[in-house]
Amino acid sequence: MKVRVAIVGAGFAGLGAALRLKAEGEDSFVIIERASAVGGTWRDNTYPGVACDVPAHLYCFSFLPNPSFSRRFAPGVEIRDYLERAADPIRRYLRLDTNLEAARWDGCGWQLTTSAGPVSAEVLVLAAGRLTAPRVPEVPGQFAGPTFHSSAWDHSVGLDGARVAVVGTGASAIQLLPEVARRARSVVMMQRSAPYILPREDEPYSPQARARFAEHPDDLVALRADLFADAERLYDARVGDLGARLQARSRALQHLAHQVPDAGLRERLTPDHDFGCKRVLFSNDFYRTASLPHVTITGALVRFDPEAVHSEQNRFEVDVVILATGFHTTRQPYAGLVRGRTGRTLEEHWADGMQAYASTAVHGFPNMYILDGPNASLSHNSAVVMIETQIDYLLGALRHTESGMILEVSSEAERALALEIADRSRGKPWTSGCSNWYVDPRNGRQALLWPGRATEFRERFSTFDARPYAVRTVGFESSLPRGVNTAVRRPWPQDAPR
Repeated sequence: MKVRVAIVGAGFAGLGAALRLKAEGEDSFVIIERASAVGGTWRDNTYPGVACDVPAHLYCFSFLPNPSFSRRFAPGVEIRDYLERAADPIRRYLRLDTNLEAARWDGCGWQLTTSAGPVSAEVLVLAAGRLTAPRVPEVPGQFAGPTFHSSAWDHSVGLDGARVAVVGTGASAIQLLPEVARRARSVVMMQRSAPYILPREDEPYSPQARARFAEHPDDLVALRADLFADAERLYDARVGDLGARLQARSRALQHLAHQVPDAGLRERLTPDHDFGCKRVLFSNDFYRTASLPHVTITGALVRFDPEAVHSEQNRFEVDVVILATGFHTTRQPYAGLVRGRTGRTLEEHWADGMQAYASTAVHGFPNMYILDGPNASLSHNSAVVMIETQIDYLLGALRHTESGMILEVSSEAERALALEIADRSRGKPWTSGCSNWYVDPRNGRQALLWPGRATEFRERFSTFDARPYAVRTVGFESSLPRGVNTAVRRPWPQDAPR
């Protein structure tokens, strides 16, 4: 198969790129997806209680609003169904149940080896996400009973009346604990560090509201704009302003004190790190569940034996172990499969940590663009907002190049942005010393978050600028004239349906 664009991954990023390509009139592309369905994270995570912690109408494509979300924070199944419907116009471009086995730049384009046969592409788009490789605790011993990660929930395992261990207290853990505790005879939750948790200001959308959204799309556009503005204001409370952060911390600790009267338990659930260093979570029922008599909050998992889990101080006999232990976010599993212009793999290029110019382009890997990759996340706003900005950048690059042309970002541009991000991350709560999924444990470098607001990212990178790139065809190379800029600026985030 020969195409202009090969997209790897069919989650939000891959589907969004494909839909925009189709809307732009591009017909020569393929989407390679290893699973048997689209949806990415929202396909894989089916644990009880799974839901979005970003307002649903900000956590969907701006060009494909969904008037049918039932709540402010949509349940996971609604987001998965939304992505399934979004994929309908591009079904014929999908190659499901297809693994990427290798991708190699041959001097003219990308040669992909897949489980369904070879693919030749001028442009490679990596949209595999960062929550794809579950992190499993490396502790001694082995448990004899059922053990599974929260992102690969085993629905065949019965929890009614069972003794259950939940390992971890991150975003997935606080959502699933109340659901597990309703069914289990006992639950022990094992935590390395307690998170900050704020009240979840959720509410249902009435049938009348959903009908109004369907009949008056401008109302959804206005709601999205308001939600975006509200989220941008959270930057100070998460990152930018010490006073605002201390106020938010106080609110989280008041939430804890209000729901957990027991002083000993409250102490165990009090975070030991700066507010914003880890992901701030939202729940109205986690603390109440943790206070139930059949629920125990204990220290980190240190070892297994066939019948039990062990913390530093205690042994707990259990029937089932649920690992809500997150993902390998700073080392991407696809990186070892992609070999660039010099013969080095992307994993080798990233040996000192992930980095990319505009969070999207990597020196040594021509005509390759990464969506939802290095420093493309936010701690205060929607990931979909960032993905759409990157897609605008990708489309600008494609508009700039005719068939057969090659673009490669300079090493200087990539390095300069990496140094800027490192400099701007110093003094931020993420680098204050706690263990989090933003910082690469190999070198202490903050590799996941954009250090500013989403508005700034959009202003800098939604429009493709060719100045940091070299352009070449076979046998010819030149630097583009300074000031060349061919991308079209689009209104955002409340842009009209495309």
